[in-house]
Amino acid sequence: MDLADSYKKVRQRIEAICAPLQTEDYVVQPVGDVSPPKWHIGHTTWFFETFILKPYFMGYQEYDSNYNYVFNSYYETVGTRVIRTDRGNLSRPTVIDIQLYRKYVDDAMQNFIAGGPLSADVQELLVLGLNHEEQHQELLMTDIKYILGNNPLFPAYSKDYVKPKVEEVADTAFLSLAEGVYEIGFTGEGFSFDNEHNGHKVYLNAFGISPALVTNAEYLEFIDAGGYHDFRHWHAAGWDWVNTNKVEAPMYWHLIDDKWYYYTYHGLEPLHLHEALCHISYYEAYAYASWKGMRLPTEFEWEVAATQFNWGSRWEWTESSYLPYPGFAKAPGAIGEYNGKFMVGQKVLRGASEVTPPNHSRITYRNFFQPELRWQFTGIRLAK
Repeated sequence: MDLADSYKKVRQRIEAICAPLQTEDYVVQPVGDVSPPKWHIGHTTWFFETFILKPYFMGYQEYDSNYNYVFNSYYETVGTRVIRTDRGNLSRPTVIDIQLYRKYVDDAMQNFIAGGPLSADVQELLVLGLNHEEQHQELLMTDIKYILGNNPLFPAYSKDYVKPKVEEVADTAFLSLAEGVYEIGFTGEGFSFDNEHNGHKVYLNAFGISPALVTNAEYLEFIDAGGYHDFRHWHAAGWDWVNTNKVEAPMYWHLIDDKWYYYTYHGLEPLHLHEALCHISYYEAYAYASWKGMRLPTEFEWEVAATQFNWGSRWEWTESSYLPYPGFAKAPGAIGEYNGKFMVGQKVLRGASEVTPPNHSRITYRNFFQPELRWQFTGIRLAK
């Protein structure tokens, strides 16, 4: 891997993502789970400064000591930080300040890489930083959609946005997989996150899994049948969530003059019935599967079957809780806080989405979110 070239390409992508934004778009935080775009830019820059430049680049001068407090996300080892829900209150540093910070760190990183050779440990940290940035690029895209999609005018992110083409499944008959012992987890060469380790065996009963994701049209049948008002298909927590939040449809769906519309990066459009459903919670995914007389696949069933269907247009909810694999061990220091501390109270998602950066998805990748969240591109694949 050419680290200098990889660093440059990854860092340029976030600039391309932000190119359609206006200055005001960079600072909005409508809800606690959504971070302002300028915070993503600052945080990903802080990561390289904090974990690579400050400890390993001799003579490096920290850009601004206040930025450790502003742009630290959740690393207790590194010190105190602005709480997540207050990121939208940061009118200062300004967007221009953060862009200057980004350039300062990028220049230093390029000089650091060029002055190599880098030790194996530093190379590993750098590759982790690039994958961390790609994670934030996906989060940035979903946060931008939430910010603009909750603007009463439903402004377009960009009329030039090109949605990846997804081939429709010709044969939707369920795939059948035999009972047996299967290998799970990442093995081999290349990057992977610590939560994909260790490789281990699982026993699975025979099961069926759909080669196609649930479509908007199929989910609309659930809505029309009163699915959001039938407690029988919901977990108790899900039923409380539906009623407390008065949920009647997936996020970004709007019923206007008896016609369904949904918000896209191009603005508000008529609902495309043939497209794969997205922006639903685990609660909704579970309820829909129950209504169909089926269930969601476990993450292990998904991983075993994934070579037999196209995936990557939606993150797919699974029935699995986010837990460590056998033998999982956290790395020492701040890097050990990356995944392990979140292994409670969350559900695993598998796959990728239309806003996942290129080459940032693999069958063993484990994403995870709380069951009520749905601003990510989350969908449903049924199992039985």
